[in-house]
Amino acid sequence: MAVLVTGGAGYIGSHTVAELLERNEEVIIVDNLEKGHKPAVLGGKLIVGDLRDKEFIKNVFLQNDIEAVIHFAAYIEVGESVTDPLKYYNNNVAVTLNLLTAMKEAGVKKVVFSSTAATYGEPENIPILETDRTFPTNPYGETKLSVEKALKWSDGAYGIKHVILRYFNACGAHISGNIGEDHSPESHLIPLIIQAAMGKRDSIKMFGNDYNTPDGTCVRDYIHVSDLAQAHYLALQKLRNEDKSDIYNLGNGKGFSVKEVVDVVRKVTGKSITAVDAPRRPGDPAILVASSEKIKKELNWKPRMNDLETIVSTAWEWHSKHPNGYNDK
Repeated sequence: MAVLVTGGAGYIGSHTVAELLERNEEVIIVDNLEKGHKPAVLGGKLIVGDLRDKEFIKNVFLQNDIEAVIHFAAYIEVGESVTDPLKYYNNNVAVTLNLLTAMKEAGVKKVVFSSTAATYGEPENIPILETDRTFPTNPYGETKLSVEKALKWSDGAYGIKHVILRYFNACGAHISGNIGEDHSPESHLIPLIIQAAMGKRDSIKMFGNDYNTPDGTCVRDYIHVSDLAQAHYLALQKLRNEDKSDIYNLGNGKGFSVKEVVDVVRKVTGKSITAVDAPRRPGDPAILVASSEKIKKELNWKPRMNDLETIVSTAWEWHSKHPNGYNDK
């Protein structure tokens, strides 16, 4: 039986597909390639189609022997979600309802859901715990929380068991250097700094220098994408072994400031990078750091690349090999 990975041609999805293939899983990937990249899919069966099409996703289940689903397909730009919230509800929420309906009809009872730290909003505690309140401050986080609630009620009504993974700043690239991060437009900090190192932009903006942090810039929790992928596999195994839904944070457990990240990229690349101060962005908390003790204890998750220099080194290798992303292939 196969594992269906929605959005499996995207950044985190493609790395999870690679992890599943390394563990000899049968993998089916569904992606409309709006944001994903066909060359990022290193194996398995790729079905190109749109989850907003109810008949399409219904037929995926009818025509394939699917045991479980790992669901990534979503829009992820926080700023865009504020200016166009209906786009995010129509995609992130409606797509998942189509998926859950198809799962219910096909009798598929296991789903791992890619959620986000944005469900917490302004943190109550540092580090953030799974039991902390969820109060998103943007539509992106709200759509992810809406899906979490739909999963909860689907468990009670239909017995569809879920593991929700709320993660922080995904970064880095596969150790092989063959797949990595390629967004258009790019909005993540490490690849933006690398673009400055490569001369693709004149400078990197640091939004806010007066936060209550050691150096005044925002502090975030950065986690290597392959460690995220490993956690999705462990979540799948939990669903196979236990008839119980759950929620886990995924993070490094320690934070790095924007200035620290810029300095590490300078060190790894050997390039001089101009960093300029810019005004704070609305809704940016000073510190976001996760507690991942629960998943470490319960699922024996052990991050393999948790120091920032290693993370940046894998990203630099990917971008050096693929200066134009997947367009180089």
